[in-house]
Amino acid sequence: MNIMKEIRIEKLTLNIGAGKDQVQLEKGMALLKNLTGIDPVKTHARKRIPEWGLRPGLPIGCKLTIRKGTGKELLKRLLDAKGNVLRKSNFDDNGNISFGIHEYIDIAGIEYDPKIGVMGLQACVTLERPGFRIKRRARGRAHLPKCHRITQQEAIGFMREQFGVKIGEEE
Repeated sequence: MNIMKEIRIEKLTLNIGAGKDQVQLEKGMALLKNLTGIDPVKTHARKRIPEWGLRPGLPIGCKLTIRKGTGKELLKRLLDAKGNVLRKSNFDDNGNISFGIHEYIDIAGIEYDPKIGVMGLQACVTLERPGFRIKRRARGRAHLPKCHRITQQEAIGFMREQFGVKIGEEE
C-alpha cells in the first residue's frame, strides 16, 4: 500500500455543551479534567439568541483537543462505552467521526462523582492522510485533491480495522 494513502488520527475533540447554566459548565469542565488530565477551554456564544437567553461572549460550553494520535487509548475507552457500535450517520463524507456518550460513568476507568452528577459528552474524531498539511499551511496553501480525501467508506474501514467497530442499524 502507498504510505501516502495510510489513514491516521489527526485529533480527538471532546465537547460538553451547558447552555447558559454556569454551574453545569463548571461540572463539565471538571468532568473533562478528570477524564483526560488536561484543562479544557470554555466556548463562548457568537450570536445573540434572546429566546434562549444567549448573548455574544457568554460561556456556553467547554472543549478540549487531543492531537496526533495520543488519544488512541482514550478513544478505545470511549468506543467501549458505546459497545463498539457506531451508526453510518456518525461518519461524514470528509473522514470525520462524531458520536455522543449519554453518561460518563459508562466509560471504563471513570467512577461516579457526586459533585458532577450525571452528564454526557460528545466526541469527534478527525482523520487525515500524510499530505493534508497543504490545506492548512501558511505559504503555498492548496486544495486537497479529490483522490486524496477520505471517504465515508474509508473512514468506516479504518475504524473497523483499528478499533473493531461494528456498524449498527439506523434508528
